[in-house]
Amino acid sequence: MRNRQNGALLFGVLVALAVIVLDQLSKLWIFNHFAPGESVAVTPFFNLVLVFNPGAAFSFLADHTGWQRWFFSVIALSISGWILWQLRSAKPGTGFSVALALIMGGALGNLVDRLLLGMVIDFIDVHAGGWHWPAFNVADSAVCVGAVLYVLCQSKSNQD
Repeated sequence: MRNRQNGALLFGVLVALAVIVLDQLSKLWIFNHFAPGESVAVTPFFNLVLVFNPGAAFSFLADHTGWQRWFFSVIALSISGWILWQLRSAKPGTGFSVALALIMGGALGNLVDRLLLGMVIDFIDVHAGGWHWPAFNVADSAVCVGAVLYVLCQSKSNQD
């Protein structure tokens, strides 16, 4: 049982670290190669753009005075603590442990930006027919994929 706990924790931490590294490297590249607001079309529906987001996902609370920086930092740390606790009972490499690790990696990737910059760097701009989804980043993607996978795993375990 102890080896399984250690294995799931190690697996989760390694996946989360991979997400954080990919997220931070991609943001660093965008920051070094783009001016704020600069946009480069990659495909007819996908642009790269440098945007600074003081809010949360999809610019939620971005227009507030700065308290949201600390609010979202506390949430990211709390969620990461809860995930580490959950990983103690997860099997390494399962959908459940991957989901938790992706969520934790994404939360901590954006936390790095919040603590260092006071805001998050977003750069992925998906659009169609003049409609643009709010810009996002690798960390946001990891949180979304992890959340969907978590719901699917919970749904599957409830059916068993």
